Parts: sequence; structure tokens; C-alpha cells
Amino acid sequence: MKGFKNLFAVISLMAIFLLAACGNTEEKPATKDENATKKEDTSYTVEHAMGTTTLEKTPKKVVILTNEGTEALLALGIKPVGAVQSWLGDPWYDHIKEDMDGVEVVGVESEVNLEKIATLKPDLIIGNKLRQEAVYSQLSAIAPTVFSETLRGDWKENFKLYAKALNLEEKGNDVLSDFDNHVADLKEKLGDKVNQEVSVVRFMAGKSRIYYTDSFSGIIFDQVGLKRASQQAELFTPDNKLGNLAIEVGKEVIPKMDGDILFYFTYAPNGDQAALDTAKEWTNDPLWKNLNAVKNGKAYEVSDATWNTAGGVLAANIMLDDLEKIMLEK
Repeated sequence: MKGFKNLFAVISLMAIFLLAACGNTEEKPATKDENATKKEDTSYTVEHAMGTTTLEKTPKKVVILTNEGTEALLALGIKPVGAVQSWLGDPWYDHIKEDMDGVEVVGVESEVNLEKIATLKPDLIIGNKLRQEAVYSQLSAIAPTVFSETLRGDWKENFKLYAKALNLEEKGNDVLSDFDNHVADLKEKLGDKVNQEVSVVRFMAGKSRIYYTDSFSGIIFDQVGLKRASQQAELFTPDNKLGNLAIEVGKEVIPKMDGDILFYFTYAPNGDQAALDTAKEWTNDPLWKNLNAVKNGKAYEVSDATWNTAGGVLAANIMLDDLEKIMLEK
């Protein structure tokens, strides 16, 4: 009987240990790294300008086919394996060239190199319907492809799409929040100075334009709260081929370029002499010299790259810094 009791005690003790072991089988909360890994390995679907694209996992090798898209990737901490050449620079804008070291050039926005893209074996291609609609099917045959709709001033909408395609929506929201905070900080510093009318002019080879509300700079001016030169509204009629982006003008329209502050820039890729000559000719014209902004020392030459062609979040932040220096005369 005594032996039986001892056996019973041993069995009871073993049962307690087994129950304790079972009780410890609950899953521990996943670490941040484990959650990130799970997210990377989960397929997801992206709706975009050309339809719907499913990615089996978070992409690692990305080819980007727009200038503003390149800035979006860099802001999200992603170096592309391939990108279209910057509109200005050899081959990249000055403000991104260090971050783009080693990135392969895959043509320009209006003419991408399909063979080059294929050799890079990307697992995601990001492009734009306005620029590359004709080759969407060929791109999709190379890798999952996501297209933004257009390329006007509202870069934020495209940025959100790119962040989603990269499975980095949370980080993308942080980048946009930082930009909005930058805007709010500038507005506070400017105070009553936002109650001024601004005008934006661009010189190109043999032609000149007034840029307006749907442009890259125009969207930023609106968010900052700066008003547009009131006399320019009548120029942007429904039949203007560029809508509210810009309008091409002759010298007789120079008087309408006036404003409390005038910003101008020149698109001169590779030092294009024709563009530089256009800028020189117009800014030496008596009508230009008679503008109040010019006479009051409020006409400022700024960078075409960061105020217009780059078109992304990095350039947007640089433009805000430029505005602070200029308008607060730092």
C-alpha cells in the first residue's frame, strides 16, 4: 500500500509539471522585427491608374520611372535599383545625387529603356500613366507594375500611392506629417507676411510661362497661405491648353507677371544656351524692369529643379526652406 501511495504521488507530481508546461505554451507577443517580417511576407493589393496589382511580398528591388517618384522612394528610405534620369543634372539633381550613387539609369520619363529595366530584375516597377501608358503591358510583363495617374502639382496623392505600393504606408504618413509640420512652422514664422501676392515665371528655350495654382510651387503656396497675383486669374480660361498649371505668354503679357513678390527660374538642361538667352532677354526688357516687384527688389531667381521639375517631397521641403530665407531675408 505504501508503494502504491508513493507511485500515486510521483504520477501527481508529473501531472502538475505537464499542466504547467501546457500553460506556458501561450504565444508571446510578437516583437517589432517579427511583425515587420510577417508584413513583408504577406501579399497585398494596390489599386492604381491602370487597374489593380497584387504583390506577393514587400518589394526589395524597385525601378522608379518619374522624378517625383524617385524623391518619394528616397524619403521612404528606399534606394531604387533603377530610375529615370533627372530632368536636370548628370544624371541626377544635385540635391539627390549622393543618395543615388550606384543607381542605374533606365532612360527618361518620356522614353524608358525596357531592356535595361528587365536586366535589373525588379520585383516592383512604379510609373505614371501620363508618361508611360503606352508601355504598361510590357512593364507588367517584367514585374508587378503600379502607375500614378498624372503629374501635376499635387505630389502628395502620388506619394501616398507609392508608399502603399512599397508596403510602407505608416512611414509614408510620417513623412507627410513632417512636411505638414514644416509648413505650419513656416506659416507661424511668416505671420502677416503671408498676406502678399506672389507670381511665378519660368523661362525656357524660346518661350516663357507664368505658372499658376496647379503647379508644384502653386500647391505649396496655397498650403502656406500665400495668395496668387490677382491680375493673372483672367489668363487661365477654360481653353488654356495647360489648364491651371501654366500659360505660355509673349512679352506683351510681362506686366501681368507682377506681384508683391516675383519668383522666376530657368529650365536650361546641360546649360542650354537658348534657354539662358531667353531668360536674359526677358529680364532685360523695359517691361520687366518696370515691374513693381523688380523695382522694389522683390524679384528672386530660384532653382528650376527644386521649385518645379523635381516635383517631390524632398524638393518641397527645400522650397519651404528657400521661402523662409527669402521672405524673412535671412
